[in-house]
Amino acid sequence: MYLKHGSPVKMMESYIAVLTKGICQSEENGSFLSKDFDARKAYLAGSIKDIVSQFGMETVILHTALMLKKRIVVYHPKIEAVQEFTRTLPALVWHRQDWSILHPYVHLDADELEALQMCPGYVAGFVDLEVSNRSDLYDVFVNLADSEITIAPLAKEAMTMGKLHKEIGQLIVQSAEDPEKSDSQVIQDISLKTKEIFTNLAPFSEVSDDGEKRVLNYEALKQRRFPPATENFLYHLAAAEQMLKI
Repeated sequence: MYLKHGSPVKMMESYIAVLTKGICQSEENGSFLSKDFDARKAYLAGSIKDIVSQFGMETVILHTALMLKKRIVVYHPKIEAVQEFTRTLPALVWHRQDWSILHPYVHLDADELEALQMCPGYVAGFVDLEVSNRSDLYDVFVNLADSEITIAPLAKEAMTMGKLHKEIGQLIVQSAEDPEKSDSQVIQDISLKTKEIFTNLAPFSEVSDDGEKRVLNYEALKQRRFPPATENFLYHLAAAEQMLKI
């Protein structure tokens, strides 16, 4: 287009047309329609089944950490492995449709780490094993090379596992190991279970004093007498969803 018109103006017109109308037409290449490129297909580029194949029941640790908006650090010496793994993780919390939590290639550099630590919850990828000694950077550390997941001491209370987590873990593993199911079907199964968890939380929420949002009624939650790990998880989930009274 630039060769043809000798001006960047025509290029900018096409760019603005895509931004505003989702379409760009050219005589040589026909029409570009942004609706032909569904962002959700990009979200499905990684494989949940591969993650479950590697970590089995421990995948529920990743699911819990993501649900609670915890800080996850992923290490592998090969950047390709780090990026493929990290880009798949947000699919475990499909209801949020939030890939902005990804920081797929971070260096142990003061400026980069300062920017990272300003984020409330994230999935960060590193190729330097030294990051394993930086427990101030993570709640959950994933050593992809050794297939190990470690929960940092300060996160253990919030990440306490119980009967509910066992159920979620079994559902994830059974779904992922079903050869008839695609990755998108596995994500759908996990998403349905996630909705069920939020449905369980709903009866213990009430409209806030300012009437703007729903907040957790902690006394009602305690009176329900859930197992301690389930009550603990629902409380921290409400905190992650900004449902606690301030």
